[in-house]
Amino acid sequence: MKKGKNKISYPAILAIAVLVVGFSGCSAHIHTASSGKVPPGQAKKITGDKSAKAYAPGQQKKN
Repeated sequence: MKKGKNKISYPAILAIAVLVVGFSGCSAHIHTASSGKVPPGQAKKITGDKSAKAYAPGQQKKN
């Protein structure tokens, strides 16, 4: 019984390697549309205030 060797040529290996490297750099970026509103806690962090109460809509007095 002879053992058959499966030889793959160097150009084939090179082509596969180039395809793998080429496709591995592709990625999908999904950007969601935001309304521009910032949560009260984040607004507090941005401005440096100690309380988020002033930024919470439920804590605002109606005029």
